[in-house]
Amino acid sequence: MAGKQTRPFAGRGTHAGKLPGAEKKLHEAVCVLLVELCERFTFFGIVCNMILFCTAKLGYRGYQAAMVNMCFVGTSTLTPVLLGWLAEHLVGRVRLVCICMFLHFLGTALLPVVSFPFEDVYIDRRHILLTLPKREQKIVFYFALLTASLGIGGIRAVVCPLSAYSLEDCAPKELLSFFNWFHWLVNLNSAVVFVSISYIQQSVARNLGFLIPFVSGLMAMITIHMLRGEMIYKPKTDSSLLTTFGVIVSALRTSSARRRYFSTASWLDLAKENHGGHYSESQVEGTKSLTRLFPLFTFQILYRTCIMQIPSGYYLQTMNSNLHFSGFFLPVAAMNVISIVPLLILVPILECINSWLFSSKDTGHSPTIYIVVGHLCAALSVLVAGFSEIHRKRFPQVEQTLSKEVLLVSSMPCFHLAPQYILLGVAEALVTPSCFLLSFWLVPERMRGISMHFLALFNGAGCFMGALFVQTAHAGTQGSWFPHLLHEGKLERFFFFLASLMMVNTLGFWSIAHRYNNLHEDCTNEFRGNLPGEKLLKHEKTIKHYNAVLESSPILSPVEKT
Repeated sequence: MAGKQTRPFAGRGTHAGKLPGAEKKLHEAVCVLLVELCERFTFFGIVCNMILFCTAKLGYRGYQAAMVNMCFVGTSTLTPVLLGWLAEHLVGRVRLVCICMFLHFLGTALLPVVSFPFEDVYIDRRHILLTLPKREQKIVFYFALLTASLGIGGIRAVVCPLSAYSLEDCAPKELLSFFNWFHWLVNLNSAVVFVSISYIQQSVARNLGFLIPFVSGLMAMITIHMLRGEMIYKPKTDSSLLTTFGVIVSALRTSSARRRYFSTASWLDLAKENHGGHYSESQVEGTKSLTRLFPLFTFQILYRTCIMQIPSGYYLQTMNSNLHFSGFFLPVAAMNVISIVPLLILVPILECINSWLFSSKDTGHSPTIYIVVGHLCAALSVLVAGFSEIHRKRFPQVEQTLSKEVLLVSSMPCFHLAPQYILLGVAEALVTPSCFLLSFWLVPERMRGISMHFLALFNGAGCFMGALFVQTAHAGTQGSWFPHLLHEGKLERFFFFLASLMMVNTLGFWSIAHRYNNLHEDCTNEFRGNLPGEKLLKHEKTIKHYNAVLESSPILSPVEKT
């Protein structure tokens, strides 16, 4: 049937045909989920202690390490969009999967090489067997991050996109439930990573992270099994990012010249062929439904910048606080678990609330209220972080050893920073699944993959904007707002500035939230009703209905009927 998703090489494999339909679908879902969890495990394993590694091993200043971390997260968010397009139009899905698996394993294998303690390998104190200078270390480090992010992008785009979970026939309630529990499972995985990997890297074997390439190899074996069993998801190819961008550019080019000659409901209509453009009506109508979501996507940029404070500003605060707790030395990244715990608790509660709200058929329920509250929690979190920084600097300084480096840190226990982590965890529990639902549901079925790509583009832009804010704050204030030594600067001013921007962002989204309130509106049917074929079908039905009325009417005479 046209429009349905297909698997590549369907019917030609031997392994896939041995399983019944329902069992094969379950097998595919389990494999996709395992690949997803392995990929997230390696991703969070790289991110969790990158700032500590950059400052202690590579000699970076705090703001530089924060920028590197945010840029890596942003690149890993954007690469699925680029590599998804390459898989469809240039390289091919199976070939791209093989290339990306190699790149992923290469990147994760190179990172332990960079962090290996070469200075500990010696014959005697004067004759070290092998050394890797700082410059070469940085080159290998950046190459490893680039190859790992490309591998991550290909895996997310081809092997485990959200569309692979067969969500086409789900109602809003089921979709929101799926996104909630999917986000819950990913964060449970990240909690395990932040506790285990950070402790291994920082305490037990702080210079060796061989567990990450091992998990990458395990993911490769599962993916090869999926390739042999023909279980790699293949989406529909009747829409693409280039087509969407082309419609927008074409409409912008012709809007000033032809708007006076055509009476159109939308400026995008000028890209239609019957208005002198180069795109069909179906392509333009799909783009129009997508542009409705652009304000929603835009307001997520600054929110994502606030979320990126966990692996940057908040991490530096924790690094410069007292990590000793009841005789036990806590890994810095373990504090991230505090932001995950509220999400793990809130998701079951939100499921109960959603079941009650969606049970009413008379009034539509929209998750926009969740997004507004989540944005408010993010603004409050950054505000609390500013006050926590003032509070942290009031404590006397003590010496603390991190990765063989002795640092002067505040004697304030790191758990005093817990409220800001908790607020961001609550924000993530409310915002991310709701944005997924709106991006997926409020566009026609054929545009849903493109809509999720645009959400990823704007989320990636938020990561890079966070890096730009850090660089601007450091350069514009001569290191005062984002200092290398926190006790000598005014990091709280950076947090207060970001909190004020996020508060304005929250009010801005609240003013337009009513545009996304009607989830009972069938966007697919509305979209189809705008197409020429559907309009012709409606006219034919109207004529048939009119003729039927004429034939059955007892009032009109035979002459009048003719």
